[in-house]
Amino acid sequence: MATLKYSRQRECIREYVQKSKEHPTADQIYAEIKREFPNISLGTVYRNLSLLVELGEIAKISTGNSPDRFDCNTRPHSHFICTHCHCIQDIENNEFDCMVEKVAANIDGKITDQTTTFYGLCNDCLNEKELSKSS
Repeated sequence: MATLKYSRQRECIREYVQKSKEHPTADQIYAEIKREFPNISLGTVYRNLSLLVELGEIAKISTGNSPDRFDCNTRPHSHFICTHCHCIQDIENNEFDCMVEKVAANIDGKITDQTTTFYGLCNDCLNEKELSKSS
């Protein structure tokens, strides 16, 4: 692979995702990066996000019906997605590592990646529903 030319825009995008605990969308990243780089296009943000994912510096989380989100945590881990507000929480669980090892021992091939996603309501949305019921 050829040497990748340094880009201040790409570095700013990478830093923003790495500092964010919110698993931002490309649109959220674009809105933030546009403050420092007013002439940046949404296409440039998407291209740089794709490149950073390809380089393994960030991870892309496909959420189904809502826009993809981006995660600075590239280690294997699971996610919880709220079906109401679409917030995403990381789940660190060593039991998943054991499960992957057991599955790998029983297949004719090599597991190169795995994702596990749980869906439900976050505490904020649960509390909101409880408040609306009691009103």
